[in-house]
Amino acid sequence: MTAIDSFREILQMNRMGQGSGIYSVCSAHETVLKAGMLQAKEDDSIMLIESTPNQVNQDGGYTGMGPQDFVDHVNALAREMRFDSKKILLGGDHLGPHTWQHLPSRDAMDRAKVLVREYVKAGYQKIHLDASMFLADDTGDRAKPLSDEIVAARAAELCSSAEQAWEEIRRDYPKPVYVIGTEVPQPGGAGQKGNPRVTLPEDAAKTIAVAKKAFCDQGLQSAWERVCAVVVQPGVGFSDDRVFDYNHNAAMKLSSEINNYKNLVYEAHSTDYQTRQPLKQMVRDHFCILKVGPWLTFACREALFGLVEIEKELFEDQPGQKSFLRERLEKAMAANPSYWQSHYSGTSSEEKFKRKFSYLDRSRYFWPDESLRDARQKLFSNLRKFGVPPALISQYMPNQYYQVRQGHIGCDPEELVLSKIRDVLRIYSTACGLGAREGINNQNNVALN
Repeated sequence: MTAIDSFREILQMNRMGQGSGIYSVCSAHETVLKAGMLQAKEDDSIMLIESTPNQVNQDGGYTGMGPQDFVDHVNALAREMRFDSKKILLGGDHLGPHTWQHLPSRDAMDRAKVLVREYVKAGYQKIHLDASMFLADDTGDRAKPLSDEIVAARAAELCSSAEQAWEEIRRDYPKPVYVIGTEVPQPGGAGQKGNPRVTLPEDAAKTIAVAKKAFCDQGLQSAWERVCAVVVQPGVGFSDDRVFDYNHNAAMKLSSEINNYKNLVYEAHSTDYQTRQPLKQMVRDHFCILKVGPWLTFACREALFGLVEIEKELFEDQPGQKSFLRERLEKAMAANPSYWQSHYSGTSSEEKFKRKFSYLDRSRYFWPDESLRDARQKLFSNLRKFGVPPALISQYMPNQYYQVRQGHIGCDPEELVLSKIRDVLRIYSTACGLGAREGINNQNNVALN
């Protein structure tokens, strides 16, 4: 069974009320991807990995990778982790003109069509079509959403480009499946002040109806049959210092609405930092595809900061030998505010705090920086040279201490970081019914139950 077949089976089981789901690792961070592969291997499940146009596009994105580069990178990591690449399903998230909003609509859409084409050409099979943003020459009240009709027509245009790419280049592979719709707030967390408004059932129904008409108007009836999910807002999200939890009662009507469509489930974005039981309930309520990204890099950053504290203890008499990872991160972020300035506000000290600890985790954009890669390597080298005492793991990484004591992991710094990220992934795995070892979760993640 191919990864796309397994994905379809999970969605079908969810529609039948069996409580199955799939989480999507929305990150290009190498260590996060490695942790995801370890978790999928343990669960004997497929791994859904998604990238956005900000991360990966034909011009490189902030990762410096085009779609084919990213596919090659993921496959290389799979070989390193001895994970079967046939169990990887690659998705493109928010594929559309988002990166080119400053351009007139025709120019932005032409670039978006190239983007979608390159994703399909590289082997991405789950394509989220998102043309919900205003472009430079669009008229109307920008305080309100762009009209459903314009959004749907542009999404269908992008779908046509994807279908053509499959026809010309990927005919030996399964046809792509599509996701429509978009969420509020914007991807990655938008720093909202109050609970996000749950999508009204009638609005979800209109999104589906208008999109279906647009697809059919452009001769894409076959592609419409492969639309598998709709992105809506189930009322979850997060800001700098607050998580907006899922409320089953508030989302009940929206949850019931999807039962009117035999081939569709919901896709929920910005589910980061939800606890296990709400995530389980979301899956039962047909929010079958759970997207997670910032929480994974947040956990990675937490682990690295914990290791820095251990390094401080071990090198108290040799301060010049330390990695100075935290200081280098702050220096890199302060020197390039473009990735965080519009998301963090407050006094200079408040901004400095958020650069380190905000749930939005804008620091994730900086880890590819060469100075930070060097600092991380220095940190790992220092700890491997002297060894990491279990007592210090207990002090700064208590979950990992219990896993070391139980023999699940060793004291190597990279193993500790991977384990910290997997603390999060196990929550999603359990919520989706993918077979994670709940024994470890129950013993070490009590606060997240």
